[in-house]
Amino acid sequence: MTDTTADTTAVIDWDEAMQQCGDDEEFLRELLSDLRSETDTQMAMMEEIIQNPSDGNPFIQICRAAHVIKGAASNLMCPDLRKTSMDLESAATAANVAENENENQELLDEVKEKFESLKLAVENYHAHLKELDV
Repeated sequence: MTDTTADTTAVIDWDEAMQQCGDDEEFLRELLSDLRSETDTQMAMMEEIIQNPSDGNPFIQICRAAHVIKGAASNLMCPDLRKTSMDLESAATAANVAENENENQELLDEVKEKFESLKLAVENYHAHLKELDV
C-alpha cells in the first residue's frame, strides 16, 4: 500500500484518486506520470509567454494552459495543482479583459504572482511523485 501521510494530502488525495481509477494503482501511477509531463509542457509554454509576451494576447494562452492543468489535476485529485492553476486561470482571464494600461500592468503582476504559486505547486507535485517512485 502507498504511504498517504497527512503532510502529502494536499498534493494528491490518494484514496480519492484511486477511486477515480477503479482502484488500479498501476493505472493511477501512469496517469500521474502523464500529468507530470503535461504540466511540464504547459509550464514551459507559460514561462516562455511570461518572459517574452507575443504581439497577440498572451493572457489567452496562459489561461488555456492553466485550464489544461486545472482539469487534469481535478480529475486526479491533486488539490494544490488544481487551486493554483485555477487562480492563475482566473488572473489571466481578468488580465485578458483589462482595458486600460494601468489596470493591465497590475493584472500582469498578479498573473506573474499566480504563475509563481503554480510553479511551487508543480515542484511539490514532482517531489511527491519522486517519493512515490512514479
